[in-house]
Amino acid sequence: MATKPDAAKSEADEPVKKPPKSKKVLLIGLVVFLVLALAGAGAWLVLSQRSALDDGEAAPARVEPKSPPTFLPLENMVVNLADPGGDKVAQIGITLELADAKAVDKVKLYLPSIRSGILLLISQRTAQELLQIEGKEKLAADILREASRPFADTASASKKPTKDAAKIKKKSADLGAGDDNPVRGVLFSSFIVQ
Repeated sequence: MATKPDAAKSEADEPVKKPPKSKKVLLIGLVVFLVLALAGAGAWLVLSQRSALDDGEAAPARVEPKSPPTFLPLENMVVNLADPGGDKVAQIGITLELADAKAVDKVKLYLPSIRSGILLLISQRTAQELLQIEGKEKLAADILREASRPFADTASASKKPTKDAAKIKKKSADLGAGDDNPVRGVLFSSFIVQ
């Protein structure tokens, strides 16, 4: 009888066997797979955005600055929207991103015509358009184009007035960029649709 308790005791004294390392290998493999999947998804996202821009979709309402930007806030605008019945309004705060501090004076000279153009752009939108992120992005791109219009490079077109002069002016204004264009981007500081 003494052998039975001794046998039970000797089994308990034996070291506990460790599970095989296959669980660690499985866990490491899973982590590596997740990292590779996330990297692949990120690469796909970047490439799809790049190809969407190449396909002619709306370009972002921002041009890379050459120096630190300066910001020019405009007064808030309250505009009736193009909804049926005319009972919808938008109150929008806009800040223009300018190339540098010298550009502020240059833009202020044209501010009344820029504000007028912006008001006309907003009044053509519906509340449904402005509530969508795509509508806001399109509006920002249109505002950038409108704010850039006074600064369009027409030096080549002014020498020889032809039918193409208007196209050249419109094309350079549509780009919203250029060496003479101080407006680099459009930012919304407030956006309320009622």
